[in-house]
Amino acid sequence: MIFKSLCRHAGIGANSYLLETSSARVVLDSGMHPKHEGIEATPHFEFLQPASVDAVVVTHSHLDHVGTLPMLLEEQPHAKVFLSPETAELSCALLHNSVNVMQAKRIELGITEYPLFEHKDIDRISEGFEHKGIERPFDLDYDGTIRATFHDAGHILGSVAVTIKAEGKTILYTGDVNFEDATVQKGALLPEETVDALIIETTRGDHARKPEYNRKDEENALADAIRNVLERNGSALIPVFAMGKTQEVLAMIDRFKKEGLVPKKTPVYIGGLSTKMTMIYDRYADVSRRNLPGFRFMKHMELEAGTKKRVGPIPFLPGCIYALSSGMMTEKTVSNAFARQGLLENPKHGLFFVGYADPESPGGRIRAAQQGDEVVIDPAYPAVKLNCEVRVFDFSGHATREALADYICKVKAKKTFLVHGDDPAVEWFRQEISRRLPETEIIIPQPGDSHEI
Repeated sequence: MIFKSLCRHAGIGANSYLLETSSARVVLDSGMHPKHEGIEATPHFEFLQPASVDAVVVTHSHLDHVGTLPMLLEEQPHAKVFLSPETAELSCALLHNSVNVMQAKRIELGITEYPLFEHKDIDRISEGFEHKGIERPFDLDYDGTIRATFHDAGHILGSVAVTIKAEGKTILYTGDVNFEDATVQKGALLPEETVDALIIETTRGDHARKPEYNRKDEENALADAIRNVLERNGSALIPVFAMGKTQEVLAMIDRFKKEGLVPKKTPVYIGGLSTKMTMIYDRYADVSRRNLPGFRFMKHMELEAGTKKRVGPIPFLPGCIYALSSGMMTEKTVSNAFARQGLLENPKHGLFFVGYADPESPGGRIRAAQQGDEVVIDPAYPAVKLNCEVRVFDFSGHATREALADYICKVKAKKTFLVHGDDPAVEWFRQEISRRLPETEIIIPQPGDSHEI
C-alpha cells in the first residue's frame, strides 16, 4: 500500500492524501488553501490519473478539507464520496458560499480562473454522496477490498476520523481531532488499538497549553470581559468561523445570560452564513452526539440573525455582542469591516479572539500589535489605530499537542505521518515522538512523495 501527499504546500492548507493498494485508490479529503488563490490554493490533483480514484473520504466540512471536492470529482467522476450526513449538509452550504466568494474575487481581484466550480456542480455531486454513520464499517471500493470505519473526531458537527483496512494493513487518519468536550461538541472517541500507519494532525504542536487551564474558568473569563465592555457602553466583537466556532460561542453566551454573567437582554448578532450553518446544527440537535441535546439555537435563543426578517447590513450599535465571521478577520469579511469601521479605534469596545488566527492574517496582525499601533487590516484602506481592548481565549477545536502525543503513543503505529501543521509544530512532534516511541518511523510527507505502508 502506498501513501502520497497531494498537498500543494506542506503545513496547514489544502489537505488531500492518496492511499493506493494493488487494486484500488482512495483520496482522503479535498481541501482548499485559505491563504492562496486560484490553482495555487488547490491540491496536486494532476498527480492522479483521470478516472482512477475509487473513493473519496471527507472527514469534515471545513474549507481546508472539502473546498475543492467539485474539482476532484470533475476528474474522478466514478469515485464514490463517503462522509457523515452532517458533513454532507454543512459541506454543500460551505461550497455554495465558496462559489459566491470566488465570483466576487473574480471581479474585485481580477482572478479570471474563478470560480473554480459552479453552483450546479455542487448540486450534481451531492446527489451521489454516500452518508455513513460512526462505528459502522463499510466498503470503499466496488470489490470490497478496502474496508472503512468512521469514528467521532470531536472537532465540529459531523467530523470523523477513519480507520481503513486493506491488504492486511490498518491505517488510521484522524482528520482534525479534539479529545476534550467543548460547549456543544463532545470530545473524540478514537480507537486505541495498534495500527500499521497513523496519519495525524499536528496543528497545535508549536505551543503547550498553560498547566492551570480550565475550560469553565476560560469561559467565565470571556463572560467577564464581555460584561466589562457592556458596562462601559461598548460592544464586543468575537471573530468566529461560521461553522463550529459560531455555535460554540453562542452556547457560551446562552449560559452567560442564564447565569446572569452578562445582561439577559443583550442583543447578539450573527451573519448570514453563520445563520445557515446554525440552522443545520439545529436540524441535528436530537440525533448527533453532542452536549446540550435538543437545544436549538434559532429557537431557544433570541438572535439577531441573518434571515429575511433583518433587512440591510448588520448595524453597529453600542451594548451588543457581535459573533461575526471570519475567525481570522480576513479582508472583505464582516468581522474585518466592523473592526475597521469604528470598533478597533474606540477604547470602549472589545475584540475577543476565541480560536486560531494565522500570524499573517488581519486577526493575527491585530493580536501581535500593541495598544496605539497602526494596523493594516485591509490593504485597500488606511491603517487603523488599535485602541480597543484585545483578548485571546483558548477554545480551540483542535487537540492539544500533549493529548495528540499521548494518543500517538497509545496506538504505537509502525509509521506515523505528521500532517496539518506548520514547521515548528511538526518539528515538536517529530522530536517528542522520536523520544517516546523510538521504534516508530516518523514521516513528514512532502507534496508528491510516495511512502510504502
